[in-house]
Amino acid sequence: MSNIDLIIEERATEIGNFLVGRLLPFRQKRMVGPFIYIDHMGPVKLNERNNFDILPHPHIGLSTLTFLFEGSIMHRDSIGSAVEIKPGAVNLMTAGKGIVHSERSPEHLRDSETYLHGLQIWIALSKQLEQMNPEFFHTSADEIPTWEQDDVQFKLIAGEAFGRKSAVPVYSKLYMIEIKNKTERQLAIGKHLYGESGLYILSGGVESDGNIYESKQMLVTKDSQLCAFTIQADSTIYIFGGEPFAEERFIDWNFVATNKVLIDEAKQRWKDQKFEKVIGDESEFIPYPSFPKK
Repeated sequence: MSNIDLIIEERATEIGNFLVGRLLPFRQKRMVGPFIYIDHMGPVKLNERNNFDILPHPHIGLSTLTFLFEGSIMHRDSIGSAVEIKPGAVNLMTAGKGIVHSERSPEHLRDSETYLHGLQIWIALSKQLEQMNPEFFHTSADEIPTWEQDDVQFKLIAGEAFGRKSAVPVYSKLYMIEIKNKTERQLAIGKHLYGESGLYILSGGVESDGNIYESKQMLVTKDSQLCAFTIQADSTIYIFGGEPFAEERFIDWNFVATNKVLIDEAKQRWKDQKFEKVIGDESEFIPYPSFPKK
């Protein structure tokens, strides 16, 4: 019997003037563990006519995690953070009761031809922490636990798994794992996982129960502790998972909460421009969108 409960294909989604491949949320699976949004950015070529510019916008009730494979993004926010993120490092911004941030091509790259490629992720906060004070942490690439076993490279980008703990300060029981290999290998890693799990194939492929799965697919397991598969040569995969929350999460634009009242309050605050401004990027912002009537 297959341990795969659901196959999610990337769907093209527009954020600002930028297209991403969206994996979560999905109509049949809104979350995997505490992960509520997973977007695959690029790879896209940037130049002086086409820079990456996500204007200031707000969040509540979640943490955003940015992990790049290629390129560079300048992050600024309303609590004063100003950090350039590069491949292998992790930006974790926890919105809590409210934060505003922008993401742009760094000034020193705006007239250059570069590529941008990576993952943008939202992690829901627990009900007890969704109104915490906002925070921002940057974790450098050399602080991320990395190890090799049987010619397979592992990286624990966030959370806890395999008896290890990432330096990225998350607020719930979760894991985000990178796995790379050169030669075909059979992997049985379920004993190291817990809660719900989703396996995203960035490149290459995996085989499970005689079925081949290829890039830009996420496989959601029925039981994370039975997670076993064959990873094809020269593949890169990511495993997202953890303990799910008991409460439903509501999503409206960039706002996530267990209570619709919190979302309505945040929407009005943004419409009235009562959120704090992004320090160093105060002049522009993304308006609350006008959704078409159903």
